[in-house]
Amino acid sequence: MTAIIQIEKLTKSYGEHRGIIDVELDVEQGEVFGFLGPNGAGKTTTIRVLLDLIRPTSGRALVFGIDSSIDPVAIHRRVGYLPGEFTLYDRLTGGQTLTYFANLRGGVDPAYQASLIERFDLDPSRKFKEYSKGNKQKVGLVIALQHRPELLILDEPTSGLDPLVQQTFFEFLRDVVANGSTVFLSSHILSEAEKTCDRVAIIRDGRLAMVDRVDALRDLAHHQVELRFAGPVPAAEFAALTGVSDVRADDHVLRMRVSGPITPVVRAAARYELLDFVSREPSLEETFLAQYDRPAVEVTGS
Repeated sequence: MTAIIQIEKLTKSYGEHRGIIDVELDVEQGEVFGFLGPNGAGKTTTIRVLLDLIRPTSGRALVFGIDSSIDPVAIHRRVGYLPGEFTLYDRLTGGQTLTYFANLRGGVDPAYQASLIERFDLDPSRKFKEYSKGNKQKVGLVIALQHRPELLILDEPTSGLDPLVQQTFFEFLRDVVANGSTVFLSSHILSEAEKTCDRVAIIRDGRLAMVDRVDALRDLAHHQVELRFAGPVPAAEFAALTGVSDVRADDHVLRMRVSGPITPVVRAAARYELLDFVSREPSLEETFLAQYDRPAVEVTGS
């Protein structure tokens, strides 16, 4: 696989204020990579360094193998970017705004632009200042997408979009990746990453807490397990198992929290007459919250 983005020991300080610290990750060609964290965690700072909108204090970021601080113009030609917050020209209509950016960049197919406008249900005749937050976001998405970029860098892309448009956006991302593009998506909404991403990174307080596949991240959070037996069982036996906590007994039902592999619980339960076994898989949001209960430790995986 070819690494489209390579971030090496990237640090950005704002005087006494924290930015990002020793961030390291690679984004492979053709994947949707989620960059997750709450507001203020360092997501936007990382993106701005990638695009040379700000310069790093130390370390470096390479996009398409190009150092972002050496030749950002060569990078920008191949990237579609949606900032987390943007202000455009209030007196221009949405259509005029799209045409302006298309002419500024060059090489935009008007038919493809029109298909995006239709797909996102955007009224191009209204002035930008008259748009709602969601419609302004649609304009930003079309600007980012209309030149068919090799890499999409999207900062909180679904902000303000209604659920139907969000669904259209997720479907479009799948189409983009199927055509060979790569997506770097910043978000604090965990369900978005769960629906769209191949891998995710969790950033907290400017440091990476984890980089791994979405399904692998779920395994790090706890499962809520409920065991229903035909008769009484010793709760203490289950409480002593590795990874088991918060064991609660209610008549012949045991409820517990299980972190890590669930196999020891299954083996212990098999020694008794088990009537029912329920294990609820953790959501990505529960995984995220579990990571924020731990000290920040960089872990990488693929």
